Amino acid sequence: MPYLGLIVAVLWIFCLIDVITADEGGIRHLPKTVWLLLVVFLPLAGSVAWLVAGRPVGGGIWGGPDAGRRPSATRFPEYDVRPGRAVAMNSESDEEFLRRCRERAQQQRDAARRTRNPEHD
Repeated sequence: MPYLGLIVAVLWIFCLIDVITADEGGIRHLPKTVWLLLVVFLPLAGSVAWLVAGRPVGGGIWGGPDAGRRPSATRFPEYDVRPGRAVAMNSESDEEFLRRCRERAQQQRDAARRTRNPEHD
C-alpha cells in the first residue's frame, strides 16, 4: 500500500482542523484539549477515535459552531448546540415556573429587608 501514508496524513489533517474548529459544547466524551492532544500525538488512532467518539453529532464537514445547527426554536440559540440541554415543550408551564421563581425571589428579598430593618415589619 504505497498510498497508506498519504491517506493517514489527509485523515490526520482533516481531524486536526475538525477538532480545532469544533464547538466546545458539542464535543462528546472528552474535553476539546484532550481530543486535540490525542489527534496530534496519535495521528491514526486519535483521528479514528475522534471521528467515532468525539465529533459533535451533526457537526457538518468541519464540525464548527454553526455546522449542522438546526434553526432555533428557542430565544436562546446558543444553548441549542449543547447535547443534553432540555428544550421546553410547554410555554405555559415555563411561564408558571418563571412566575414562581420571581415570587420566591421577592419573598427572599422581603425577608432579607425585614432582617436588616426589623422595625419596619
